[in-house]
Amino acid sequence: MYGTVAHMRVKTGHQDDLIKLIGEWNAERAPKISGAVSGYMVREDNDPQNMIMIGIFESKETYQKNANDPDQDQWFQRIMEHLESEPQWHDGEFSES
Repeated sequence: MYGTVAHMRVKTGHQDDLIKLIGEWNAERAPKISGAVSGYMVREDNDPQNMIMIGIFESKETYQKNANDPDQDQWFQRIMEHLESEPQWHDGEFSES
């Protein structure tokens, strides 16, 4: 499996909106993407404006295909409306232990 972990600083009061948007991605966009496995949001206990998004795909190829899709970019621009700045991206292989 392959994917990304993105560290994000969310605008004050936008946390629930961002979580709802990720839920929309899981419900509406993910079923249309071959190789999409799952997506998660983590709200940090010590600072709820710090959130972590996790996106998992079957392979690096399916991840990159989604990342290069113009529809994904449009969806990402909706995410940016809720963030103070660009996320810090950490792409790589996921493994089960």
